[in-house]
Amino acid sequence: ENRSDFSLNTTDCTPVVVPEEVFFTVAAAGILENLLVLIAVVRNKNLHLPMYFFICSLAISDMLGSLYKTLENIFIILCKMGYLTRRGDFEKKLDDAMDSMFILSLLGSIFSLLAIAADRYITIFYALRYHNIMTLRRALVILAIIWTFCAGSSIAIALFSYEAATVIPFTILFPLMMFFILCLYVHMFLLARSHAKKIASLPTSTVHQRTNMKGAITLTIFLGVFLCCWAPFVLHILLARFCPHNPYCACYMSIFHVNGTLIMCNAIIDPMIFAFRSPELRSTFKKMFCCAR
Repeated sequence: ENRSDFSLNTTDCTPVVVPEEVFFTVAAAGILENLLVLIAVVRNKNLHLPMYFFICSLAISDMLGSLYKTLENIFIILCKMGYLTRRGDFEKKLDDAMDSMFILSLLGSIFSLLAIAADRYITIFYALRYHNIMTLRRALVILAIIWTFCAGSSIAIALFSYEAATVIPFTILFPLMMFFILCLYVHMFLLARSHAKKIASLPTSTVHQRTNMKGAITLTIFLGVFLCCWAPFVLHILLARFCPHNPYCACYMSIFHVNGTLIMCNAIIDPMIFAFRSPELRSTFKKMFCCAR
């Protein structure tokens, strides 16, 4: 929202404002849904597997995204009411903390999707050796490395966000990681199609292959939803940094609230995909809500 007066005077686009009731409802729903996923995985020992731990990592990233937008909206409301100023020392530190949370959520989502994609790749093409390759301990180590790197990067980027040397690598990382995941999926589907033709005469293997491909399709849905929900907001950041005075950029930035709401919609959609595509999670949710043994 930090657009200059010049950019406001060179565009006739009216800012699109999402009602606060809708905003907070979407945010609360996203946080609660992902919290349910975490509780379900913790309670059901059958879900204590690397794949579900990576899914929990994605759920935590979604929760951070919803929490970030909620705190940011509260901050804006308090500024409009006069309880906070936009340029005070405390407000600047608070803004840096929220920016760090946003970057942590984005990086956490990207690397969680990458971990899930790699796990699915190993499941499909190294099924017999999967439990030796992807052990529970190794999965936890991978998650620890991911979140340590994401936390350090988010703090560094938030503190030096006004330096071009910081902004450029961050903007390159998003499309680069998405391209890498996309290449992994394409390679996965091409090999799976080739393997399916070879084992078409083996009923058991065919069933196993279909199960694994179902997981690959689920991850493809995750990636598509992630791109649709996050890409508009990332584009907003790029335009605000590199062309804030351009009238076309200012016109696009007028839908800032809509782009922010899309991030929170991602937090709502992901748990629905979990529940719809995973029979084990559906069963766990039913037991949680029905209090059944």
